[in-house]
Amino acid sequence: MIKIENLHKRFGKNQVLKGVDLDISEGGIFAILGPNGSGKTTLIKCILGMVIPDKGEMLIESKSIRKSWKYRQQIDYLPQIANFPPNLTVSELIRMIKDLRNKPAEEELLIKSFQLEPFLDKKLSSLSGGTKQKVNLLLTLMFDSPLIILDEPTSGLDPIALLHLKELIQKEKTNGKTILVTSHIMSFVEEMADEIVFLLEGKVYFKGDISTLKEKTQKESFELAIANVLKENNA
Repeated sequence: MIKIENLHKRFGKNQVLKGVDLDISEGGIFAILGPNGSGKTTLIKCILGMVIPDKGEMLIESKSIRKSWKYRQQIDYLPQIANFPPNLTVSELIRMIKDLRNKPAEEELLIKSFQLEPFLDKKLSSLSGGTKQKVNLLLTLMFDSPLIILDEPTSGLDPIALLHLKELIQKEKTNGKTILVTSHIMSFVEEMADEIVFLLEGKVYFKGDISTLKEKTQKESFELAIANVLKENNA
C-alpha cells in the first residue's frame, strides 16, 4: 500500500526526517508513534502531499506520488484539530464536504452511531469539543477510500463514542482498508494496532507488533516498553 524510501525533510536548520524507510502493507491497523519532535506529523503530511520532502521516494499502491495529486482521492484523513466554519450547521457542513469530494458517501449510520441527530441543525460554533470530534470522524469515515489516516481520533470522545469508534475502525479493517493512527493513548494503541511504527529523531526505530517490542525491551507491559525506549534514547 505505502512504500517509503530514504525520505528526508528539513525545515530551516531542523532536520525532521533523516532517511525514513518504511513499508506499510495493504489491510490492517498501523499506529505511528514517537515522542514530540520525532517526525510523526511531518511523515503524515508527506503522505498527504501537504509537505514536499527534500529527498526520497514515496509510492502509494505502487505508484509514485511525485508531482501527482489524484492519489489523495483515495485517502480519508482525520486532522487532530478540525477548524470548521462556525456559522454552518452540521447538516450544511456534511453537504459541503460531500459536494467538495464528489464521491459516494454513507453518513446515516455514522450519524446514528455517534448520536448526532440532535445536533444536525445546530451551528458548529455552538458545539462542544467532543461533539465537534464526532463530526470530524463522521466527515472522515463516511467515504469509502482504501487508506484512512486518523490523527488522535480519540480526543474528547465519551466512552460510548469511543466504543463505537473502535467498532468502526475494526469494520474498516475487515473491509480490507489500511488504517494509520497516531495516538498518545497507549491502551487504545495496544487494543487496536496490528503493528506499530515507532519514530525517533526522524528515523524508524522499530516496526512490528507489540509483543515483539515487549520482547526487545524485556518489559511486560506496552507502556513500560515505550518508556524504556524513550529512557534509553534520552540517556
